[in-house]
Amino acid sequence: MLVGSVLSSLVATILVGAAAPTVRLAVWLGMLGPLVAALGTWVAVERMFRKQPEKVTGVLIKAFVVKMVFFGGYVALILKGSEVQPVPFVISFASYFLALHITEAVRLKRLFAPS
Repeated sequence: MLVGSVLSSLVATILVGAAAPTVRLAVWLGMLGPLVAALGTWVAVERMFRKQPEKVTGVLIKAFVVKMVFFGGYVALILKGSEVQPVPFVISFASYFLALHITEAVRLKRLFAPS
C-alpha cells in the first residue's frame, strides 16, 4: 500500500510538472489521508487477526467510525485551512480512497482465505 501510493504520487507529480507546485501538493495531500487511514486499519486488523480472528469484524466497525470522523476533519482542514487547489485534491483523495479500500478488501479476503 505504502510503496504503491508513494510511487503513484511521484508519477502524478512528475506528469503535472514544475509549473504547478500547488497541484503537486494537492496530489500528495489527497494521497496522504487515505493512506494513513488504510495503514492504520490494516495494522489493527492484522494484530487482531493474529490474537483473536473472530474479533476482526469489531475492529473493522470501529475503524469505520474512526475513518468517518478522520476523513471529515481531514478534508475540511485541507480545503478550508490551506491554499491547496480543491479540484486536484478531491480527484487525488477520491482516487486513493477507492484504490486503498479496494486493496484493503482484497487483502482481507486473502487473510481469511483457507490455506
